[in-house]
Amino acid sequence: MVRCLIVDDEPLAQQVLENYIARTPMLELAGKCFHAAEAIALLRREPVDLLFLDIKMPHISGIQLIQSLKHAPAFIFTTAYAEYAVQSYELQATDYLLKPITYERFRKSIDRYLQLQPPPMQEAVKHYLYIKVDGSLVKVFHTDILFAQSLKDYIRVTTTNGTFLTHLTMKSLLELLPEEQFKRIHRSYVVNLQHVTRISKDAVVAGKSTLPVGDMYKDNLKF
Repeated sequence: MVRCLIVDDEPLAQQVLENYIARTPMLELAGKCFHAAEAIALLRREPVDLLFLDIKMPHISGIQLIQSLKHAPAFIFTTAYAEYAVQSYELQATDYLLKPITYERFRKSIDRYLQLQPPPMQEAVKHYLYIKVDGSLVKVFHTDILFAQSLKDYIRVTTTNGTFLTHLTMKSLLELLPEEQFKRIHRSYVVNLQHVTRISKDAVVAGKSTLPVGDMYKDNLKF
């Protein structure tokens, strides 16, 4: 969600922007302020992603407010005066909306804001999982796993370093493993494709083990 702060000394202008924010799914109203000093106080205690900022306000203008902030959030000027447009872009405003503001024009500003945002940092891909064995957690690297076998309420994980028995369901195990690397070949077996050395219609060989292939799972091996 994009947390938005409205800074405008006109109640009607605040109401219009509040209604537009409420109509836009990705936006959330963080607060409304009638003057810059109030906005500065709120910014110190609340995280804000986007300011909707009037320019002509009592005591401190919207432009002066931006200039006073060391780390200003993204901001869109909302004003009745066209003459500050050039200065607004010098301040790196996301957009400059002239009142009265239509919802269509408002949405274009939001689209522009979203396009200018840096892509989110991708979560680091894990190449291992932890399984519980005899009350302790054992770290097992994906590349070391040959296959896993379901034994009622347990899973036996066979690796290049040995075999581990853990209390886990097949469904839960598959959720922990990368889908492109591990394929279910039988209701009781999951195999690591990196260790498959032979494939037939009814069986695969992984390491030194021959594993059955169920009819329902043959498409996973792309026969």
